[in-house]
Amino acid sequence: MADSLSTGLGEEKEREKEGKERDKKAAKTEKNKEKDSVTETLGFNDKNGSNKGKKRNLSDLSLVRFITTELTRGYFLEHNEAKYTERREKVYTCLRIPKELEKLMTFGFFLCLDAFLYVFTLLPLRVILALLRLFTVPCCGLSGSRLLQPAQVCDVLKGFIMVLCYSMMSYVDYSMMYHLIRGQSVIKLYIIYNMLEVADRLFSSFGQDILDALYWTATEPKEKKRAHIGVIPHFFMAVLYVFLHAILIMVQATTLNVAFNSHNKSLLTIMMSNNFVEIKGSVFKKFEKNNLFQMSNSDIKERFTNYILLLIVCLRNMEQFSWNPDHFWVLFPDVVMVIASEVAVDVVKHAFITKFNDISADVYGEYRASLAFDLLSSRQKNAYTDYSDSVSRRMGFIPLPLALLLIRVVTSSVKIQGSLSFMCVLLFYLGMITLKVLNSIVLLGTSCVFVKEANMEEKLFNPPPSVVSSRVNSRAHRTKHVHISPQQEPTADKGGTSLASDICQPTAMAESTAPTLPKSDSDTFLTTPDEEDDDKIINTDTGLEGDIVKHRTPKKDLLEIDRFTICGNRID
Repeated sequence: MADSLSTGLGEEKEREKEGKERDKKAAKTEKNKEKDSVTETLGFNDKNGSNKGKKRNLSDLSLVRFITTELTRGYFLEHNEAKYTERREKVYTCLRIPKELEKLMTFGFFLCLDAFLYVFTLLPLRVILALLRLFTVPCCGLSGSRLLQPAQVCDVLKGFIMVLCYSMMSYVDYSMMYHLIRGQSVIKLYIIYNMLEVADRLFSSFGQDILDALYWTATEPKEKKRAHIGVIPHFFMAVLYVFLHAILIMVQATTLNVAFNSHNKSLLTIMMSNNFVEIKGSVFKKFEKNNLFQMSNSDIKERFTNYILLLIVCLRNMEQFSWNPDHFWVLFPDVVMVIASEVAVDVVKHAFITKFNDISADVYGEYRASLAFDLLSSRQKNAYTDYSDSVSRRMGFIPLPLALLLIRVVTSSVKIQGSLSFMCVLLFYLGMITLKVLNSIVLLGTSCVFVKEANMEEKLFNPPPSVVSSRVNSRAHRTKHVHISPQQEPTADKGGTSLASDICQPTAMAESTAPTLPKSDSDTFLTTPDEEDDDKIINTDTGLEGDIVKHRTPKKDLLEIDRFTICGNRID
């Protein structure tokens, strides 16, 4: 037995040794094959059939063979098809950006033009109708009805602001400001122009809040008459804002006028090069879809404002040359150069932003649909804002200061004398009204097409989000004060689920009536945790944690993103 065991162990050891030797031989052969493959790819394989284990002949390692290999070697792009397809799509996206961007810019330009013409055409007529109602309603003895509707109150306030600011602007001497700015050096004017651009954005961000505070203070329901006194400080604050913003834009237009009239055009070139600084400041930063929407709205507002500034510069120069048409063709190349540089900068900026952030060119169609939705929703019966105010919040374009400056420049440049001049002014005003009406009709039709293409027409018939949220908050506030008496405790224990369902029912109904806003994958950073914390407090106060449906505010989408939504974002 012992001999058989010893022989068995000896055989197993011999087998193990043989297996190890075989593995070593296999490993050596694999290494030799790899070396042979490397030498074959380099073109130094021995073709004469010599042994592979021997050293290569140094004569085969010639320069001629290396050069021939470099000239004849090939590669196959289809081995990485996905990578090259993706890069080709990026090129196609960059080529589509100018067309899609200009569609958005054109639509946004006419939206700004509609809000701008509203100040000159329909706003004076609405103010006159509101004042007639204010004076005729008490005389007719209609004491039960309201004197003015909230929209009429806002129109009257806008009219008073324009009249007071125009009277204040009449004391500002444009000629003295022009010569004061012209006496400065080129570098100083360049710094001043940059400071004016930053100040204009800051004024726009805070100005709309001032005007909204005035409108709400004047129209909110008040129980006591003394509460109406709070409108006075808000009104004077709004007048001061519009006046200062108009002065700021006047200085900006004067600086641009000095650049046009300089002999060597160096200041105009420096100011145009300032547009290309935007590419450096925005292209190499991370952008989500909503951030790009804010930047697009800002570019629309900036382009429209530049057009009005160029119009003011042309009016002032034509006045100085007695309206000689030949001088207009002197200014025309500079005007075209400024507009072309602005368009080129916007195209390059948006093309590279979409390329670096993997954003499709179809997103500009969504932006147009969002702007069209604003236009159509302002025409609804349950609209909660005027369209011009909606444009101001969305794009940061406030038409009152710009319209005030244009009125000031036109009245100082054009002298009206005689009945024929008054007839020309009347015809011009009627032409502006016609342009405003035609522009509004075309915009409404185009907006309907954009909204239908985006499948957003159902949201037009839903109540505004602010109304729904206020109803939900009021009902949740009622549930806070639900007090269960000791006599009702047994019944509540028996039918606790019925009580919870009764409390849940209005909240669920309110949530079902809330508009379903379109969601996007890039909206995760736009959540509002503060309101969710308030809802948690409501649920803990009622003591029905598991039974009450939690009301969560939807993530903000393009319909809720305006010029100043995200405080941490750059304003430009």
